[in-house]
Amino acid sequence: MRLLLLAVLLFAPPALAWGEFGHRIVAELAARQLSPAARAAVDDLLRDEPEPTLAGVAAWADRVREAELDGYRHTRHWHFINFPTLDCDYVPARDCPDGRCVSGAIASQARVLADRGQPHWRRVEALKFVVHLVGDVHQPLHAGLASDRGGNEFQVNVDGTGTNLHGVWDSLILRGGPMGVSAYVAHLEPGLSGLGTGTVDAPTEAVGWALESCRLLRSAEIYPPRPGRLGRNYLDRHRPLVEQRLRLAGARLALLLEQSLVDAGG
Repeated sequence: MRLLLLAVLLFAPPALAWGEFGHRIVAELAARQLSPAARAAVDDLLRDEPEPTLAGVAAWADRVREAELDGYRHTRHWHFINFPTLDCDYVPARDCPDGRCVSGAIASQARVLADRGQPHWRRVEALKFVVHLVGDVHQPLHAGLASDRGGNEFQVNVDGTGTNLHGVWDSLILRGGPMGVSAYVAHLEPGLSGLGTGTVDAPTEAVGWALESCRLLRSAEIYPPRPGRLGRNYLDRHRPLVEQRLRLAGARLALLLEQSLVDAGG
């Protein structure tokens, strides 16, 4: 079974949410902000991973979801939250039933991560989910409209290639930058000052992060007036917002890991 799982993960489709590129950036930004104690706890949890770093496991949650492996099918609901309107009013029973949405999953997996009574393998999986899902919730269209499945059914064309608005925000805006992960992290790192302070109450904060993303859909004019062609200026105009969301995700992920792994005695 383990060999089958490994084969599926090796040949799984590419990760989508933020793209693996964006998820690795978030994870590396977080890693650079961890205290020595939190870094040691992460190293211990990831010691058996092929790439034992936060960036190395950042796309795992997408791979197991896309492969629809037994035991992980239910996690596809964990990557997003949908709202009926851009008023972004949050009704838990409607928008996150039984905690099955990105904010609910962040809260539940953070609890598992902080619980030293959990089996090692379970805490490892919780860490992988937390790293990924904190990235997801900062992508505005992961907190989008139910009517178009978070922009997945809002069709656009970029440079002659058909895609959808969700895909543009997952990957294309970042792909417009010329840098690799390490260079992009170095580019974003100076803007982290002041972002990584305070404490995180995961159940409350994760909902707040989702609502923050949802409200950007209107205030940042993320939706074009209509489906169709998107000019290059759309990508360039929104890249600073994408970069700020990555910074926030990295800083908040670092805080959540500190709280789960150090403050909780992890």
